[in-house]
Amino acid sequence: MSDDLYNDAIVREAKAGAHAARLPHPDRTVTRDNPLCGDRVTLDLRLEDGHVAEVGQKVRGCLLTQAAAALLARRGLGATPQEAERIIGEVRSLLRGEASPLSWDELAMFRPVAGIKSRHECVLLPFEALAEALAEGGPAG
Repeated sequence: MSDDLYNDAIVREAKAGAHAARLPHPDRTVTRDNPLCGDRVTLDLRLEDGHVAEVGQKVRGCLLTQAAAALLARRGLGATPQEAERIIGEVRSLLRGEASPLSWDELAMFRPVAGIKSRHECVLLPFEALAEALAEGGPAG
């Protein structure tokens, strides 16, 4: 893979999330798999008034998945289902190479992934888990 794909921001973000842990008593838990490469994300949420109050996670995957999960855990606090859907829409647009505004500036680190379609799911996996966990009647922990 090119150095652009695994840029310094992605490596930094993945390292920052390396010690993440699952929550002991989550309100919601979702596990998502990428069958093409074997990446797996388990996301635990504690909710307060329909907002994300705490995020726990276990990630087995490449640097892209690790960085996306770490960013989500850090920036996803306070998210509502509507915000999760907006963010995943922004990530999908970014991966299609569209020049759309980003709610989280850090998402720009994933721009080099746009040209490598087989790696899109690696970035999307944690965001899809968040959207699923926050969906009406999402999975209980």
